[in-house]
Parts: sequence; structure tokens; C-alpha cells
Amino acid sequence: MSVIPETTNTVPQISGDELKKELVGYARKLGFDSCRVADCAVPLHADEFRNWLREGAAGEMNYMERGEEKRCDPQKVLAGARSVIVLALNYWQGGHSKTQNNEATGRIARYAWGDDYHELIKAKLKKIDNLLREFGGTQKLYVDTGPILERDHAAQAGIGWHGKSTMLIDRRLGTWFFLGEVLTTIELPPDSPQRDRCGTCERCITACPTGAITAPHRLDARRCISYLTIELKGAIPLEFRPLIGNRIFGCDDCLDACPWNRFAQTSRETAFSARKATTGILLRDYLKLNEAEFRALFRDSPIKRIKRRGFLRNVCVALGNVGGSADLPALRRAASDPDKLIAEHAAWAIARIQQRCGAQMSKVR
Repeated sequence: MSVIPETTNTVPQISGDELKKELVGYARKLGFDSCRVADCAVPLHADEFRNWLREGAAGEMNYMERGEEKRCDPQKVLAGARSVIVLALNYWQGGHSKTQNNEATGRIARYAWGDDYHELIKAKLKKIDNLLREFGGTQKLYVDTGPILERDHAAQAGIGWHGKSTMLIDRRLGTWFFLGEVLTTIELPPDSPQRDRCGTCERCITACPTGAITAPHRLDARRCISYLTIELKGAIPLEFRPLIGNRIFGCDDCLDACPWNRFAQTSRETAFSARKATTGILLRDYLKLNEAEFRALFRDSPIKRIKRRGFLRNVCVALGNVGGSADLPALRRAASDPDKLIAEHAAWAIARIQQRCGAQMSKVR
């Protein structure tokens, strides 16, 4: 029998164990693949996070430093918080889609193939908030962007363990899941952490194209392709451009390398299914997009956050790495783009393709 109350002016009397059981069942009905609880304590790696910031490894992600104190003390996020409810939502959609020809296409991280997860998960968390309000709770809800060290809370709750790539790993879900957090003033029985099952494996470290995983559990964001193609707002450093390959939004290489992902199952959430806009368009065709067309193509997509200038910058770099002579007309138009960021990266790509084509011609001779 459900203990979810009807709307009344009184707070139902219920044990923490009963409420947690109801909460977990409700989360499953909302589509979450895991729902676990941690005490609302100082994150285990708060000191390491502070040191990481001092080393400058966050790059231009200044919001990390602005939220430093809150990230290291949940009570500064929600005074009186007793528990952190952590929820996981699988987004695995299988392998990369392929076009029917050999022309240059780009790779987009799987989490961005479909709809923006921020809004989808936030809507689900609001329903959990409404439930907990009925039991007298005050909550704060976060999906990725909040000032909390979400992976620490998730690991403490047993959603997964800290992989050497810094990503969380779960035996059942692998690495392909989003996290959402609900800080609440209600005290709920905490779950136990999972033990680290990585052993001696370092496949994620060796798979990183730019050497961004500098040691187990150490990530220099300034070298990470996800940072370079999403968080970095200006020019991509020349040393990293060739290493980016055909990646135009994020990178999955360390996740793809993880052996635990052999157990991954396709997500039940259809909103994460791949769009043609993210898996079926030639790189040079992206360069045709004006501002309005870009916004329309990536409406309700995570890609919209980097705006046209950031996305076309990435497309130009990818074409410089994998494009051919057929892509030069589109790049020459991009080299005249009013946005200097796009124009500079297009000029770099043109030079790369011409150098590559010239070398190929020399081999033919």
C-alpha cells in the first residue's frame, strides 16, 4: 500500500525506512535507473577539489571557484540538510550511427545525441520534491550545474565507484548515466558505497587522446576534449587541434574504453535517442548554418549551450583533421565569417587540408 499522502495540511507520520522505500519505488516509476541516499556530509574529496582548483586544472571554468565553499559544504547550499538523494538515469543508445558514404562526419558525445538532459531530469526531480514536501521536507534540486560535488555524494550513496578517469562506474549501468541530486532536510537511512572494482585496469587513461587523465583519478580539464570543445570559449590551442580528430562536441573515448560498459543496456528514455542533427549530417553542411538555423537545428539539445560560434569552431577543427578537397569551398566561406573565432579556425583547417592533399599528390607522383 502506498504511503504517498493526499494533499493535506498535516505532515504524515512515517518512518525513514518506509519513506525511503516509497521514494525508491516512485523514482523507478519516474524512469530513474537507480535511487540511493547518502548522509549530507562534507564531501570525501573536498580537499582534493580545492587543490585541483589551486593548480589551475579547471581552466576557464570559473564557476567552479565561485561555488567552491558551497561545493565543499552542503550546509551552505541548504541549511539543515540531512540527506542527499542521488538518482541515476541511463542514457546509453548503442554504437555510433554511420553515414552511407565516406565523406567527413563529426562525432558528438552520446549524452548529447538527443534532448537536453538538464530539463528532462529537472522535471522529474521536481516531482520528487513535491513528494518530500508532503512529508515536511525542504529540498534543493540539482542536475549537473549545481554547486555540489555530485560524484562524491553519488559514490558515497553507492550509485557507483570513482573510476580512474574520474567518471563514476556501476556494475549494471557502466559509465553511461546522468546524475541528479536532491538535498533534503529529511533524514533518510543512508546506503553503503560500492567498492572500487577497477583493479589494475588503466584503459581509460591510455585511451585519452590528449593525455588529460594525468594519473589515476586526476584530470587536467585544460587538456580534455570535452573541455576544449564545450567549456572553452576562445580559440582551441594549436597543440590540441590535431588530437581532437573529428570530435565536435565532447568526447567518449575514456568511457568507450571501460570494460564495465560491456554490460550497458539501451536506455528506456526515448528522449535521448539520436537525432539526425547529431549523427547524420556531413561536417561541411554544418558550416552553412546561420544563427537562426543553428538555434532551430539544436533546439532542446545540449549543443545549443556552446552557440553557433563555438560549434562551428569545432567543426572547422574536425574538418582540418579529417576533411578533404571537397570540403574546401565550405571552409573558404567560413574563413570569411564575421565571427573571427570561426574564421581563424577555418583558415587553419584549409591549411591542414591543403598540406594533406599536397602530400597525397606527391605520393602519387
